[in-house]
Amino acid sequence: MRPVVYLLNGPNLNLLGKRQPEIYGHETLADVERDCRALATELGLELRFLQSNREYEIIDWVHEARESAKAIVINPAAFTHTSVAILDALNTFEGLVIEVHISNVHKREEFRHRSFVSLRADGVIAGLGTEGYQFGLRRLATLLASASGPKK
Repeated sequence: MRPVVYLLNGPNLNLLGKRQPEIYGHETLADVERDCRALATELGLELRFLQSNREYEIIDWVHEARESAKAIVINPAAFTHTSVAILDALNTFEGLVIEVHISNVHKREEFRHRSFVSLRADGVIAGLGTEGYQFGLRRLATLLASASGPKK
């Protein structure tokens, strides 16, 4: 059975490729999903790819992941800087968490320098464009493989 990874995207990422392409690039969220699904298959992972503009939905998906997933890749978008509720939900998840940001949040407005999610994340990737998602999946695959021990 392949390990399940939830890939969660926060608000406005449904507009990827249309909204501020000078910051976020021209790839759409559908492009990101296609590339992540192909890589997940290659890495032996089962991917659940989700996006919501609603904080409560992201929290519900984290709760759902508690029952079925080994890891979460999350781009909480603007919720990064505001949501203690998402942090609290992530703190109930026992698997691995990788936080991803398309832009380098540290080169942006001061309020974007603070991440509640980083307090729980096992790794943070920022400023590598949409490739950051793939780096996150590769890192999770490595960590999951090492946690399961040598194959017999």
